[in-house]
Amino acid sequence: MDRIRIVGGNHLEGRIPISGAKNAALPLMIASLLTDDTLTLENVPHLADVEQLIRILGNHGVDYSVNGRRESQNEGYSRTINFTARNIVDTTAPYELVSKMRASFWVIGPLLARMGEAKVSLPGGCAIGTRPVDLFIEGLQALGADIDVDSGYILSKAKNRLRGNRYVFPKVSVGATHVLMMAATLARGETVLENAAREPEVVNLAECLIAMGAKIDGAGTSTITIEGVDALSGARHRVIPDRIETGTYAMAVAMAGGDVLLEGARADLLQGALDVLAQTGTEIIPVNSGIRVRRNGSGISPVDVTTEPFPGFPTDLQAQFMGLMTMAKGKSRITETIFENRFMHVQELARLGAHITLAGQTAIVEGVSKLKGAPVMATDLRASVSLVIAGLAAEGETVVNRVYHLDRGFERLEEKLSGCGATIERLSS
Repeated sequence: MDRIRIVGGNHLEGRIPISGAKNAALPLMIASLLTDDTLTLENVPHLADVEQLIRILGNHGVDYSVNGRRESQNEGYSRTINFTARNIVDTTAPYELVSKMRASFWVIGPLLARMGEAKVSLPGGCAIGTRPVDLFIEGLQALGADIDVDSGYILSKAKNRLRGNRYVFPKVSVGATHVLMMAATLARGETVLENAAREPEVVNLAECLIAMGAKIDGAGTSTITIEGVDALSGARHRVIPDRIETGTYAMAVAMAGGDVLLEGARADLLQGALDVLAQTGTEIIPVNSGIRVRRNGSGISPVDVTTEPFPGFPTDLQAQFMGLMTMAKGKSRITETIFENRFMHVQELARLGAHITLAGQTAIVEGVSKLKGAPVMATDLRASVSLVIAGLAAEGETVVNRVYHLDRGFERLEEKLSGCGATIERLSS
């Protein structure tokens, strides 16, 4: 099993290209199930989760082909991929596939809308909480689906197509918004989704569906209206730059110090997080080619944050921000309101010398003057990269184990950081 070795103490200087967003690419790939034409997606990141979803879609009969890579970038960076679901050969998503990646559960919406049926395994729990699928089920039932749960599978049918309806999400859910919006594109009549997620990834999916012929209004607001159509066509669409990767590298620069251009990054996708980062004493400078991030070696100011749905501070940057706050000059409070069990990185940061105490959903971080490298264990995707951020500033050597978590969401992380002067390398078992 691979590990990542970091020797801390180097400032970061240079450029880091920001990849396509994993959280946008996955629902866009699943949208290919809605049409028998080809959906071409540009800027698809080369990640373990993307490769796994390609295999899952192949199980349903989706063909794919890869067209090269982005200009002026090395082999392995974001690609253009063509997806063609001309013939759906299987409407079952089995447990052995769904259990490996929760987002694969989202195929239930397009399969039900296009084929009138879907049998999809319940995804089960994960490292950061149970993340139940009740909103998906209730929403699809509101669109006229008949749903039963049997032996760990959701059996769904829609005789004579799904029917448009009004559905109010009891709480904001990005995944459920993706699924119901996709399902509603082929439903009869109008669907109104209220208290919908406003995340940029939802907007990116809506723009793709519109390019395919869907009639959608209001994406990016809390009310989305979809007028169902009889069929969707193929399209060509670009995956937005990854706002979580952007925020992660911005926090890495804030932690280590330096001056880095995040090429291709868009400030509008994570303004709430950038505003918080600016309060730490880090300079955030949007430029035509991306976002420039600078910290000149002055101390890191402590800032309190609470995770919130977009446009608030994203839960997917909570662990990274905690890594940064471990060396702030004072006390900060980080409150997690989106997922339970998302503080498992605390004990690993403590191995590096961090002072963190937990009080329910809040972590109280008392900044220290220095961290010391140590062997640490990644527990999930975002927690693992928080350890990398801490390791960049820690004295001596930090070795992060279980880096397969990182490979799920960060494209060539060690290559991008080493290109800016970090001493970081992958150790293969």
